[in-house]
Amino acid sequence: MEEQQMLPATEAKDKRPNLLTVLCILTFIGSGLNAFSNLMVFIFFDASMNFAAELVKTFKVPGMELFLDAKPVYFAVTALINSLAIAGAIRMWQLHKHGFHIYTVAQILVILAPMYFFRLPGPDFFSILLSGVFVMLYGSTLKKMS
Repeated sequence: MEEQQMLPATEAKDKRPNLLTVLCILTFIGSGLNAFSNLMVFIFFDASMNFAAELVKTFKVPGMELFLDAKPVYFAVTALINSLAIAGAIRMWQLHKHGFHIYTVAQILVILAPMYFFRLPGPDFFSILLSGVFVMLYGSTLKKMS
């Protein structure tokens, strides 16, 4: 037990906090799935829109009709934004502070992209809440990064 307390400062700083590990894994999963699904919709745009139209008609999914007006470029851009978030998380996983800035920019773009592409009057509350919580939690681990 005394050996653990006597670790040199460099070794203590190089250990990734558990919170950072959990956040990065959640980002890899969430942003990875979003990047992949948006890329697939972009590649198979016509089939995806036909499927979405059937969902709206059959199940009356609220909010889904908004995506029926989307252009393929929206899905390409959101795939890139989510890839940017993954890149930031990878750098934070490696304990580099600039990954936090990359990730934060990606989260801002995730909030702004639907407003731009769909001409929405304001951001989605859930997107702000989720992105804000993740940015704050990542920010709390910055002191362990170099």
